[in-house]
Amino acid sequence: MTTDWTTDTKGTGQYAEVNGINLYFETHGAGRPMILLHGGLGSGEMFGPILPVLTERHQVVAVDLQGHGRTADIDRPIDIRLMADDIAALIDHLGLDRPDVVGYSLGGGVALQTAVKYPARVGRLVAASANIRPDAIYPEMRAQQGQVSAAAVEFMKDTPMYQLYQRVAPRPEDFPRLLDKIGESMSKDFDFTEEVRSLQVPTLIVAADADMAPPSHYVEVFKLLGGGLRDGGWMGEGRPDGGHALAILPRLTHYNIFSSPLFAAVTLAFLDEERS
Repeated sequence: MTTDWTTDTKGTGQYAEVNGINLYFETHGAGRPMILLHGGLGSGEMFGPILPVLTERHQVVAVDLQGHGRTADIDRPIDIRLMADDIAALIDHLGLDRPDVVGYSLGGGVALQTAVKYPARVGRLVAASANIRPDAIYPEMRAQQGQVSAAAVEFMKDTPMYQLYQRVAPRPEDFPRLLDKIGESMSKDFDFTEEVRSLQVPTLIVAADADMAPPSHYVEVFKLLGGGLRDGGWMGEGRPDGGHALAILPRLTHYNIFSSPLFAAVTLAFLDEERS
């Protein structure tokens, strides 16, 4: 099994020491800054097919989160709230002025927590394929998540996740440790309902129409932001306060939405709207 998560347009790769972690990031393009956060067991390279269009008008900072890609793991759990602290510290380290934060799956959760905890540091938020409760996803997927551990390494050797890790990780032998930590993270209960309600930055919720959770879950999240409660009106007067939006993307799944031109298009349409 092979896949192409890379692009011929290579960015400038650097490391930043933040919160005790040597965080790898690549900078692509120029323009309004965008922090781009990948999914679990991936890296910034996952977005390779759509990077050229994202960088036409934006400076994209693609981060490898804790224990992923070229960022080595450290002695702490895989926790989206802790990784949100890393992203806020990186924003400060780079001196960015309220960049937009775009994340998919695990990265979508990190992006959401960054906006919740550090609203003054974030311009707009795009959270893609990120559920806010574990019971939102389909039961068979929860069962699969329960099997993620170091014991699964042999079954993953033909996957793009394993092959990417072996190619770029500072310590390729840490892959079993990463699986254990990801599995432990996914085994924990959580409910980010109140965090979503508290969001103070314009937020786009994105999902595939065949995602890991049903479209109704993402409609529920949109309702927490004041969306989907009334007719929008001829002049948009019935749209939710705060500039929030929802996009359910057709003919996509959890496993290809991150590289879809449609995902890039709706993200840019939202981010490039005129700002008050």
